[in-house]
Amino acid sequence: MLDLKLIRKDPNFVKQELSKRSKDLASSIDQILTIDEAKREVQKQSDDLKSQRNSLSKSVKSKEAAEKVREEVQSINQQITSLDNELKDLDERLTNIALLIPNLPQNDVPLGQNESENLEIKQWGNPILIDNPKPHYEIAEELGILDFENSSKLAGSRFSTFIGKGVKLQRALIQFMLDEAANNGYLELSPPAVINGDSLQGTGQIPKFREDLYRIEGLNQYLIPTAEVPLTGFYAGDKPLLNNEIPKRLCAYTPCFRSEAGAAGKDTRGLIRQHQFDKIELVHICKPEDSEEEHEKLVKQAESILEKLELPYRKMLLCTGDMGFSAAKCYDLEVWFPSQNTYREISSCSNCSDFQARRLNLKFKRDSKGKPEFLYTLNGSGLAVGRTWAAIVENYQLQNKGFRIPQVLQKYLGGLEVID
Repeated sequence: MLDLKLIRKDPNFVKQELSKRSKDLASSIDQILTIDEAKREVQKQSDDLKSQRNSLSKSVKSKEAAEKVREEVQSINQQITSLDNELKDLDERLTNIALLIPNLPQNDVPLGQNESENLEIKQWGNPILIDNPKPHYEIAEELGILDFENSSKLAGSRFSTFIGKGVKLQRALIQFMLDEAANNGYLELSPPAVINGDSLQGTGQIPKFREDLYRIEGLNQYLIPTAEVPLTGFYAGDKPLLNNEIPKRLCAYTPCFRSEAGAAGKDTRGLIRQHQFDKIELVHICKPEDSEEEHEKLVKQAESILEKLELPYRKMLLCTGDMGFSAAKCYDLEVWFPSQNTYREISSCSNCSDFQARRLNLKFKRDSKGKPEFLYTLNGSGLAVGRTWAAIVENYQLQNKGFRIPQVLQKYLGGLEVID
């Protein structure tokens, strides 16, 4: 959520920055200012009446005067109740608008409307060129290590089941990614796979992406779309973190659930876009002045996984029109897929500035007597397990049948070098 004080102080700046993301957001800022002005006027009327009520109560000198004052106070109380109800309605209207406004982009984010205007920062490794490369799902189904048909009978389309050595490769990837995170100072959490609506609102998934979520019927609870939500919200609340407790660098392995309501017809084959998938999530919580350095550390952690797996990838700086809702700056890591002759996203690493912290009330104190300040939050995949699994199968595929296991994973598979 944007800082209301900033909107009041410099609305034209806020509009200008938001226009880099969308031309349709300026009217929302005008609505917020109109409602905010009305709120302050109603609040002033309420405060004046409360002051008048207090003065009347102090003026009572006799029983006769008390009766008259009682009637006046009763009338004032009714007016105050009416104003408080009006204030509550205005506050709800303002919040509903504010929750739909995305974060402001940082100054170094390139201008652009869509992914075609993202900026390539780096390429690592040479794209692997294979004669007539097979897609991962064909290779895996031939080997009997991945199933879609029976899985769809159980749960519907876009669900899958790893089988036998496919499961072992999946588990090896999860453990490898968690070990790498631990070796680099991340604290591992194992959070619930169910999350409440307030936490989803706090990180920006609600209300913007509500239709992409799996809701538990009759409850204000959902299956997590990403571990970003529980990790970012884990320390939120009324108690600020202390200066010596930050930065927090957290990681978690979880299944993730997304209905992909807005992605009909995309990637209907294979593991690229599933309703349930596994992911190692990385979250950094830090002071504002440390966020750029923490962002680079987070991205480097995700990059190191791809490099140790020897998977060619490129690093992209997303333009203003392609960034996620909560992001102020975002790098995408895209891994090479020979069967598609292109790179596909495998990790998005975002600096969300204080946008999520404001929604979550996530603060810290620089010292015991200091005023609480909003923290900065950052998140990224380290990595998406299914897409990494698919990239290994494709990039390490053999000409006849099967694929090799990356050397760094072989110890997790009892020395297994090839699945054929």
